[in-house]
Amino acid sequence: MSRRAEQVDETRQRIVDAAVRLHGTIGPAATTIAGIAEEAGVTRLTVYRHFADEAALFEACSADWLSRQRLPDPSRWAGVADPEERLRLGLADIYRFYRAGADMLYRVSRDFDGLPSSRQEFMRDRDRQLADLLAGSMPGTTAERRRRRAVVGHATSFWTWWSLCHTFGLSDRDAIDVMVAAILGGS
Repeated sequence: MSRRAEQVDETRQRIVDAAVRLHGTIGPAATTIAGIAEEAGVTRLTVYRHFADEAALFEACSADWLSRQRLPDPSRWAGVADPEERLRLGLADIYRFYRAGADMLYRVSRDFDGLPSSRQEFMRDRDRQLADLLAGSMPGTTAERRRRRAVVGHATSFWTWWSLCHTFGLSDRDAIDVMVAAILGGS
């Protein structure tokens, strides 16, 4: 019985690993159950025995990939009182994560509209929380804080990092300097 359970777990992990590889190379939109089955060396039916639907498989894939990443740690910078220092620490942490996971994050972000709605909601909520935390105690009028919050939200976006660092070749440090100037330089 215990060997059978191990085999079931190993097969499930092979399926998840195959989904992670395909999501990271061709993206979630181009990944099919048949492709995952072929990559894992199992049948489509075996994939469906382990995962009720594509959303369940996507969640397992996401959880597995994220468990192997060093995620941004807002607790490291949330308590920093100085808004500029908190912003620099937070963006450095977020941009480090983006750089380390760029291939996967690019493909998942590119295919965002096709992701399960629960994953879309999770990603939107995470982005809002990071922006709210970084913009939280910035001084100014209500209108100034609202505009700064919007620019902080832009700064924490994967696509902003991708454009500045990947497309235009800035270092993370240079990208942080640009975003901090945009956020704190004017109202």
